[in-house]
Amino acid sequence: MMPEGDLLWYDMGAGVEAFSTLRTATLPYPVVQPHQTHTDTVALVDRPDLTRQDLEGVDALITNLEECAIGVRTADCIPVLLYDPIRRAAGAVHSGWRGTVRRISEKTVLSMHEQFGTDPADLIAVIGPGIGPDSFQVGQEVADEFASAGFDMSQIMSDRGSRTEGDMSGGLHIDLWNAVRMTLTGAGLSDERIHTAGICTYQNNSMFFSARREGNKCGRIINSIKIHGFCGKKG
Repeated sequence: MMPEGDLLWYDMGAGVEAFSTLRTATLPYPVVQPHQTHTDTVALVDRPDLTRQDLEGVDALITNLEECAIGVRTADCIPVLLYDPIRRAAGAVHSGWRGTVRRISEKTVLSMHEQFGTDPADLIAVIGPGIGPDSFQVGQEVADEFASAGFDMSQIMSDRGSRTEGDMSGGLHIDLWNAVRMTLTGAGLSDERIHTAGICTYQNNSMFFSARREGNKCGRIINSIKIHGFCGKKG
């Protein structure tokens, strides 16, 4: 993970480049993006001219097209970027709490296996900037959704005592980073091949957009991955 200019670059090996944009960034090239609606729908990008209208109601993308960047938009939700260096395929996942409950990352890994023959054990994953456990204060109804979905609540939830309006220190907190990691390991990824940025968008508002802090009309972080047509580095 290396900040460079207005982009946060991820080292996912030779032949691929991946980044998240900072607040002031402009995209260095076009990125295919879906129109996300907090579903668990995964779409195949089989041509580079797909638009957000073509990808309505989609929250994860997969592709094996070279030089075709795919990405998802976030502003507290958790972005997940996936790379299969053996089959040369990539995935980009928008995993908010609803998508996490529905295990969208796990479904994306399954889609990569079905489309490209990906072995989950070969995958490299990056969990990018998103709301951290100290900031993701939730109500009982959200906690119940995770419990009903079979998550080990002892691993992802903490009760921090009395809740005060406008104060994030108390109440129930969910660790979305760890919840997403659990869905990835559940899909067959090895823990050491999952890299978490550990950057809370709510707490780093000067660098990243945060819908919880700024409102839903704030800007969005673009989290992108692109397979090179050769084993090179960015640029």
